[in-house]
Amino acid sequence: MRRFALILAVLAGPVAADGWKPMSGEEIRVALTGRVLAYPDTTQDFRASGRTLYIHKGRESWGYWRVEDGRYCSQWPPNDMWACYGMDRNGDALRFVGQSGDITEAGYAD
Repeated sequence: MRRFALILAVLAGPVAADGWKPMSGEEIRVALTGRVLAYPDTTQDFRASGRTLYIHKGRESWGYWRVEDGRYCSQWPPNDMWACYGMDRNGDALRFVGQSGDITEAGYAD
């Protein structure tokens, strides 16, 4: 029985003690495409076209999003630089993890 439990733990993949699991590029694409996320005072709509609408306290900002090398990436004009983030999931909660370790958590608004 002990061997069976170990095999299940290995097959489940890496999961942090707090329940967060790293997401693959395809998991990110499925989790975001056509969905709306809610952050404090903010929502973000991820369009299948690659456009994204960020609304913070009623103010709209349009940008672009894509999945690249297993990470979520976004670009906000007039800046032409893309910023990329790793993503984790814990049930319906998602979090974006920046290169410097900064974390932003969100849940589905739709």
